[in-house]
Amino acid sequence: MISNKERKPRILIVDDEQDINTTLKILLCINGFEVDNYSDPVMALKHFKSNIYDLVILDLKMPKLNGFQLYEEIKKIDTNVKACFLTAGEIYSDASKDMKCDPSCFIRKPVENDELIRRINEMVSC
Repeated sequence: MISNKERKPRILIVDDEQDINTTLKILLCINGFEVDNYSDPVMALKHFKSNIYDLVILDLKMPKLNGFQLYEEIKKIDTNVKACFLTAGEIYSDASKDMKCDPSCFIRKPVENDELIRRINEMVSC
């Protein structure tokens, strides 16, 4: 059995832009994370299970369910899940204020690889 110290942090990526989705997965895997990824937020929700992920990374603007809506549904399954939101637009919108999201949970695209890994490591270790 693998102890928590030996286990790689597990990340879920949900981004409808396939090139970003794949690039993030490769980058995170190279940097020691286990990664599951979906380009369809409905499929991601369908397969989501509690207590699996150390962090979920959600694109804000997606069809069917946006990142905030998906996060609300995921929280119904796992109340302790940590989330990070990717956005090319406004980082701290009225919707994020309504959800009481910490501004540090938002990462603006595009982001440098080193900065992204640093931020994810910080969120996972909290």
